Amino acid sequence: MKASPSAGWQPALSRVIVRRHDRLRGEDLLVLPERVVVLTGKAADVVGLCDGTRTVHAIVDELAARFPGAPVAADVPPFLDRLREEGWLQ
Repeated sequence: MKASPSAGWQPALSRVIVRRHDRLRGEDLLVLPERVVVLTGKAADVVGLCDGTRTVHAIVDELAARFPGAPVAADVPPFLDRLREEGWLQ
């Protein structure tokens, strides 16, 4: 498996983005300027760990402990990279 170039990166939501839970719909959201993104599946768990203090490796380790057997090491780093490419994470 190829190492991610962002291994030392400590992802955090961009300053213009707010994460919130819509209690009426029971959905976790990212509220962006002029747009709302619904976090599906375990995406809210992943994004919730992006607080700027954990590295990608630490996020993967925590999620692997929470969800034994899930392919977090393969799926989470590319997911976080995509969110960074979108400008949602810094």
